Amino acid sequence: MLSKKEKKLIKEIWERLTPVAADIGSDALLRMFASYPGTKTYFSHLDISPGSAHLCSHGKKIVLAIAEGAKDISQLTVTLAPLQTLHAYQLRIDPTNFKLLSHCMLVTLACYLGSEFTPVAHAAMDKFLSAFAAVLSEKYR
Repeated sequence: MLSKKEKKLIKEIWERLTPVAADIGSDALLRMFASYPGTKTYFSHLDISPGSAHLCSHGKKIVLAIAEGAKDISQLTVTLAPLQTLHAYQLRIDPTNFKLLSHCMLVTLACYLGSEFTPVAHAAMDKFLSAFAAVLSEKYR
């Protein structure tokens, strides 16, 4: 699915972004909530207003999970196994939301990385985030 060059590029991008994980994650979540308001229902017990501690905390968890998956993409299923179970059986998140968040994450990355988010980086990240969303959805089958 991804070439060695693409895997290296993805890993490098996420390593650079982990220091601002809360910012990127909360921005991507806010984009998702604005674009797809139905996704807010899973967060009704949290304060999801811009800059809130809950939003930043959850956004950071998301970005760090993605960054962890990027460290060894060939082991994505193993790395995400606990999150698969959590989201499928406990939280019962609609798996479509993973795809929606992936798209919002791409937009957020384009904003944060600017000209560094080249067409090659965009295509590689799109493939990776699609795989990430697909792996999270596997327990639903």
